[in-house]
Amino acid sequence: MSSGDSFRQPLCPQPPETFPFELKEESDFDQIVSPDGLVSICGFGSLLSERSARSTFPHLINFRMTKLSGFRRVFAHVAPIFFERGIAKPETKEISSLSVEPCEGETLVVTTFEIQISEIPSFIEREHEFRFLAVIPETFNELFYTTPAVLCARYSDGEYFENRCKGNQEIFFQRYGQYGIDKIWVDDILPCRVYLRHCVLAAKNLGDLAYDNFLDHTFLGDRKTTIREYLATTGSGIMEEEPPELLKYRYGG
Repeated sequence: MSSGDSFRQPLCPQPPETFPFELKEESDFDQIVSPDGLVSICGFGSLLSERSARSTFPHLINFRMTKLSGFRRVFAHVAPIFFERGIAKPETKEISSLSVEPCEGETLVVTTFEIQISEIPSFIEREHEFRFLAVIPETFNELFYTTPAVLCARYSDGEYFENRCKGNQEIFFQRYGQYGIDKIWVDDILPCRVYLRHCVLAAKNLGDLAYDNFLDHTFLGDRKTTIREYLATTGSGIMEEEPPELLKYRYGG
């Protein structure tokens, strides 16, 4: 896997006991910045794709595959960008994007890369609906990175409205309400078809380990049905569907 740089993070045999912890304000990100002014980001969905990651963060460095213990992936929140891009299907509830949530005993194959601390404000703006957690990724030879990474985890509607929208209905309307969305974090929705296909292809491009991990450790909102099971039943046909022409590159894996 390409990284395009010579930056390497130091490793240690044990993770610090203080992780994960929440990054509630922009200033909290200063706690996890490296001496070089870099912040590590964990990718678990579309950011499994290096192409997607570089389209979002053109100056990222050290794109690599890592592990993250104690979390699972879940399709259980509404993403307004799918409505903006015309790929949401509210009539079938296929409107969900992907987040992660704590789950003891689970391990995810993720990607990790570094961006400049100056890119954090736009990162927060783009990932507005998430809870930002500082976590410690692992290598595949059981070592832990000494510099934490940011993970976009499940939030709650109440916290989102109070903390991100500052209790302001107009802010919520501009971000969600205009699409008829009154609740973000819901369990009875299904993955956006174009987005799910993109994530599966991105995982497949990383190799069998990442591909199988994505299929078997990513769940629908019921927390029981894996994506492997979903694609073999209700979601059959998704992988054969091409994205709209204008989105083929963006959602091409």
